[in-house]
Amino acid sequence: MKPINDGHVAKPGLAVVEVAAADDETAFAVQELLATQWAIAPADRTTHEPGEPGVRLRCYLDMQQQPEA
Repeated sequence: MKPINDGHVAKPGLAVVEVAAADDETAFAVQELLATQWAIAPADRTTHEPGEPGVRLRCYLDMQQQPEA
């Protein structure tokens, strides 16, 4: 995954969330759960590192904004 840059966490309420899960379905379910509480920039795919178990997903969240309806 790409490094997290200063803009992703430039002010209170911004967060980068990395999910490690057994499969895509689980990772996206966690992302959907986060999206019910906060505005997020969702990931559209997971990544898999060779030699490591499961998949990873990174999304960016803004706790100061409400999720879009």
